[in-house]
Amino acid sequence: MLALHLLQSALVHVNTLLMQQVLADPKWADTLTDADRRALSPLFWTHVNPYGRFELDMNRCLDLDLTARDAVPGPRTPEGRPAAAPG
Repeated sequence: MLALHLLQSALVHVNTLLMQQVLADPKWADTLTDADRRALSPLFWTHVNPYGRFELDMNRCLDLDLTARDAVPGPRTPEGRPAAAPG
């Protein structure tokens, strides 16, 4: 059971990185509403094939740009402008 929890945590981590990379694209910042952002969840697994064949290439890395998290747009005001930073 602990192995399944570890697998789920790893999957959520990778999904979060993938979502951050997609959300860093400016066109999504203008498309998504606050309700859309609230509905996002890293708990999707449709891209996982638990019963199929897995080809693991240790010479190739996933393209997970870790700097994308800095480019993810923050909260917005009702007028659509970025909200002021707290503090």
